[in-house]
Amino acid sequence: MKTHKYIHRNIERLIEKSVKSFSAIAVTGPRQSGKTTLLKNLFPAYSYLSFDDPLIREQAIVDPNLFLETAGNKVILDEIQYVPQLLSYIKQIIDDNRQVKGKFILTGSQRFNLIKSLGDTLAGRIALFELLSFSHTEKKERTGMTTFVNSCVRGSYPEPYLYKNIDSEIWYASYLQTYIERDIRTIYDIGNLREFQNFMKLLAARCSQILNLSSLAVDIGVSVNTIKRWISILEASGIIFLLPPFYNNFGKRVVKSPKIYFLDCGLVCYLMRIKDKNFLLNGPFAGALFENYCIQEVVKHFYNSGKTPNIFFSRTNNGVEVDLIIESSFMNISLIEIKISKTLKLSMADNIKKFTSIFEKLNVKNSFILSLSEKNVNLTEKVQAVSLNDFFNKTLTNIY
Repeated sequence: MKTHKYIHRNIERLIEKSVKSFSAIAVTGPRQSGKTTLLKNLFPAYSYLSFDDPLIREQAIVDPNLFLETAGNKVILDEIQYVPQLLSYIKQIIDDNRQVKGKFILTGSQRFNLIKSLGDTLAGRIALFELLSFSHTEKKERTGMTTFVNSCVRGSYPEPYLYKNIDSEIWYASYLQTYIERDIRTIYDIGNLREFQNFMKLLAARCSQILNLSSLAVDIGVSVNTIKRWISILEASGIIFLLPPFYNNFGKRVVKSPKIYFLDCGLVCYLMRIKDKNFLLNGPFAGALFENYCIQEVVKHFYNSGKTPNIFFSRTNNGVEVDLIIESSFMNISLIEIKISKTLKLSMADNIKKFTSIFEKLNVKNSFILSLSEKNVNLTEKVQAVSLNDFFNKTLTNIY
């Protein structure tokens, strides 16, 4: 297989800075998002040990003190979620020599469980980061439309994106099998494997929609509590993102359930068997996939900036909907509508105008339309259409 030059990640600067300030850092994110490649390139002098290796895992469990003594002065410990008991020993080493910075770099593929363990054990001693697959800006393709299509057809995970000789369908099939076997079955009790796989396919078909737990439970034939648990597992694994509704004392006028998005459109298209570019752009799922793509890229932008995504959607009972709301500070927001079209129309700004007229007390700083158009045009005095490339390279950073 042809090797590729290392692609620098947007989060690098933050990680390098934090290693100089904290005794330990942790990088979480889904499998195959590039965590190990990133850290090995940034810190080539560090020892590297992966708990994916059963022998190394056993050594750490049987004699944690000896394991850490012989691991090296500075070490990358990969997939730490398999040996969470090691964290208390790491804490003791850090506490015995607090002036030493960057001694431990940890990675993990189970964000919530790992962060809880790290927070309980290493609070104040560790910096936490989330690395997802390649972002829009990291790909550096010429047009937003090209990036969107490629992100759906081949995905954004480094391996299928970089190596064009890899059959992306086979890669995603193997990825899901590995993910379910190595992570889900090892850490969680998911019950029936076939039902869980059907659940993922059904969820993909409902991306960009409001999450309806009862409907999913009925369609699959499991309890609502089982659906809740499966949703939590996918969220913890960096597979999906739940976009909450926005409301500041709006009472019952807003929908309270979150919307569901995958963090990689390539996985959605694999689960839905969408392979054709024309169907992707013109088929019945085109709008949902484009919306999913834009939301996933906003989430990546926040994580790559070391920030928690402070983002929402709004849908009132009288039908006024705004696809994305970014809150930069309390009551200071930016509104974004997402339209899969290359042709800009004044009507694209209608929902934003209705929203601002309903919620007059909110301080709307900016309003944008995201589409496949490469033009930046003022549709109204307060609503600007911005190309995907300009939005993710410039505009988004200035919003917050």
